[in-house]
Amino acid sequence: MHIRGVKLSKKGRYAVRALFDIAFNNEGQPTQVKDIAERQSIPARFLEQIFQDLKRAGIVASKRGPQGGYSLARLPERISLGDVVRALEGAIALAEDGATDKGPPSRRVTDAVFRDLSASIQRCFDDVSISDICTRAEELGMHRPGTQRQAYVI
Repeated sequence: MHIRGVKLSKKGRYAVRALFDIAFNNEGQPTQVKDIAERQSIPARFLEQIFQDLKRAGIVASKRGPQGGYSLARLPERISLGDVVRALEGAIALAEDGATDKGPPSRRVTDAVFRDLSASIQRCFDDVSISDICTRAEELGMHRPGTQRQAYVI
């Protein structure tokens, strides 16, 4: 991903939302695209394209039939946002492709700084998993389908 205004693409944001949806609403089990698209307000055709890229990367699996859909190919704690971004957009990089230690001293210095920043950003993406997003949702008061909110009597 080449950062333009330090913004993740719509494709990347949709992919994270879709993976969160599968993990949170269906415990990683097969979920139909139309259901995810409806809950997450993502165009279904675009979501199908995203899932094809994620499937090639081994992040999701698909199953045909009435009980079919897309499921997580790995546990949600084993899918990082970095995995998702790299699968859809390539390397997470601030430096130009082909940046080397050649050229004027100022370019070598700035290229080195941008490579270091790219590595830091990549670590940030790698440090957040789909499971972490599910935990955040629960902390924000979201409830998984089928779970009852416990009533407390005072």
